[in-house]
Amino acid sequence: MNRPPARVLTVAGSDSGGGAGIQADLKTMLALGAHGMSVVTAVTAQNSLGVHGTWDLPQGAVRAQFRAVVDDIGVQAVKTGMLGSAALAGTVADLLTGLDVPVVVDPVGTSKHGDALLRGDAPDVVRRRLLPLATVATPNLDEVTRLTGITVTDQEGMRAAADAVLACGPRWVLVKGGHLPDAEQYAECADLLSDGRTERWYHAPRYPNRHTHGTGCTLASALATCLAQGHDVPTAVGLAKSYVTGAIAAGFPLGAGIGPVDHGWQARSLRTG
Repeated sequence: MNRPPARVLTVAGSDSGGGAGIQADLKTMLALGAHGMSVVTAVTAQNSLGVHGTWDLPQGAVRAQFRAVVDDIGVQAVKTGMLGSAALAGTVADLLTGLDVPVVVDPVGTSKHGDALLRGDAPDVVRRRLLPLATVATPNLDEVTRLTGITVTDQEGMRAAADAVLACGPRWVLVKGGHLPDAEQYAECADLLSDGRTERWYHAPRYPNRHTHGTGCTLASALATCLAQGHDVPTAVGLAKSYVTGAIAAGFPLGAGIGPVDHGWQARSLRTG
């Protein structure tokens, strides 16, 4: 009998354009050898030009999806993404409380085009109730500001950002530096991983590719997959960073706006190599 692969659950919104959200998460998990499962929190009408509408699912539907998966199939890691409202963020926090597996919290606040995906009091619920449950939180610099009030203007400021997010309760934080002001001046994109005692910087080339839709979702779901496969946090971050860097380099135009990263870049490289 074949043994099942690592089982990873994404709790996030659906991107009808296929570049981010649930769709990006499941593609990433498959590409990295895991069995991906989903709890859909919201449906978006979305394409390469932006988000044209969002509809939250009822809290009961979110609970039912979660229980159906966890109580029967089981999970080895969870990744959270778009949660939409304070009510849904609280529901997800309730469901994750007491679940003894790694949890990666991607505190998604806006889309690549600046559309709000975390509304009203939801950031406060994420800060108070969800971040304390996180094995790793993966905010970009805009999300750091939304959660802590800190504005980061250079790489040195990422240390203060990490400390501020850690004060909210996650065991580790990965502060992503891709949105630094004047980012073009940096030949590399640097992310900072910290648990408050040790820190590690991860550097990758900065590619001149505008087709980067889904980078945050992809990194967080890759990280959750690597944790489910038994890697420790620093190793898992390195593997996830390597995967998303390749996906960014291979990103392709789709529609009239910002195209997605290529989640299947490794398989395509093998076929053409």
